[in-house]
Amino acid sequence: MTVAEISLLGGRKVSTPTGLFIDGQWVAAEDGATFETLNPATGEKLLDISAAGPADVDKAVKAARKAFETTWGRNVAPAERAALLYKLADLMERDAQVLGELESIDSGKGMRIARDFDIGDSVGCLRYYAGWADKVHGTTIDATGKSKMIYTVQDPIGVCGQIIPWNYPIMWAWKVGPALAAGCTVVMKPSELTPLTALALCNLAKEAGIPDGVINTLPGLGPVAGAAISEHMDIDKIAFTGSVITGRRIMAAAANSNLKKVTLELGGKSPNIIFSSADLEQAVAWSAMAVYYNSGQDCCAGTRLFVEESVYDKFMPLLIKAAESCAIGDPWDEKTSFGPLISAAQRDKVLNYIQSGIDEGAKVATGGKKWGEKGFYVQPTILTETNASMKCVREEIFGPVLVVSKFKTEEEIIEIANDSIYGLGAAVFTGDAKQSMRVSGALKSGTVWVNQYGILHSSVPFGGYKQSGIGRELGAHGLNEYTITKAVHHNISEEMAWPV
Repeated sequence: MTVAEISLLGGRKVSTPTGLFIDGQWVAAEDGATFETLNPATGEKLLDISAAGPADVDKAVKAARKAFETTWGRNVAPAERAALLYKLADLMERDAQVLGELESIDSGKGMRIARDFDIGDSVGCLRYYAGWADKVHGTTIDATGKSKMIYTVQDPIGVCGQIIPWNYPIMWAWKVGPALAAGCTVVMKPSELTPLTALALCNLAKEAGIPDGVINTLPGLGPVAGAAISEHMDIDKIAFTGSVITGRRIMAAAANSNLKKVTLELGGKSPNIIFSSADLEQAVAWSAMAVYYNSGQDCCAGTRLFVEESVYDKFMPLLIKAAESCAIGDPWDEKTSFGPLISAAQRDKVLNYIQSGIDEGAKVATGGKKWGEKGFYVQPTILTETNASMKCVREEIFGPVLVVSKFKTEEEIIEIANDSIYGLGAAVFTGDAKQSMRVSGALKSGTVWVNQYGILHSSVPFGGYKQSGIGRELGAHGLNEYTITKAVHHNISEEMAWPV
């Protein structure tokens, strides 16, 4: 079986793919392997999904290579690629409600958040890159006067392996959009925890008219399908979003195989700095969003909060009130923005981090426990009296846990904020314009927000410093990650005398 029925909002039944999408066709895994998916809000089984193995990866790569050399890449006018991406975006927008419900039941996030924000942003991302498709160009270089003409060409890099995370499954668009706009073909592996929207989007890609083999989707386990993609000798580039540990493995596999190009968007432990001159009510609202959006399952979540000592006692009651007012509940309730964590294992990992903080001397200002009778929920949590030696402060928790401490001076907090192996996101809240420029310039982070947090746009590059990753997604930088530069020298008047 490569399709099954699933119950969505109001009990209505919809058909959803459960197989592998290879060369425009739905197929079962060659060895018949499957895995099951769960609803994080209830812990109940949803569906059995085909689990790709190395043989399936081989088939998908062959299909992607054939498409790249015949029906895509430099064989298709950029305007045609753009038109197909626009059509795909339109279809996603048309089906936003169903996609939002699938995303919600599969990942546990609030359906309104999935539909209006995640899917809405993904539609915008596809349209953004559709606009780029006919604007990829090289340069002419006047290095020798009239004797030669030299120019560069930005070729599509080829067949791209793409591995996407479970916290934002529909960020599929972040990777597929620039890849297809540049002329590349794709072998996609969604997380085994959240495969449903990536599979549903394959049907929309086919409806849009994207040629067979351009997008291939292989749900499967990381150590099996993910490893086979990372090691494959005929994949030209791999793009991965996930943990630092897995990112290292992928980088090693890329090096040990064919030295494929790698982009990595990895973890974070992002600092959020509140100076005394900040608008405290707005700083509280943004700080709560920074850590509790998506139930804290966000690589750039603002999980290390530093409050200037002179306003700490005024700030903290407001922050605790904000945490305790999170819209936690049933993901299909339109009011819910705070859902369960992705799995029982992730919930328990988060609770263990909270306990380790307590064991090392931190105080629980609010939260710190499971929420509800079923599902994988954890209360929005604030730990105070923390310091940089604590495990909960240094390591990425990936849950709704905020660690808070005081600081006295600007110089002190810059040093503390930068004392991390990560550098994905950071924020500074201040009413002093000069201070905002000084501090944002000093923070070692791929993205710095000033007087806000977490807002991204398809036109703005996103990526990390240090162990938060390599390369960039979004913006023109994200498109460039899917091209390779060719320099062409045309001789006009130079002659070679031989022997030299």
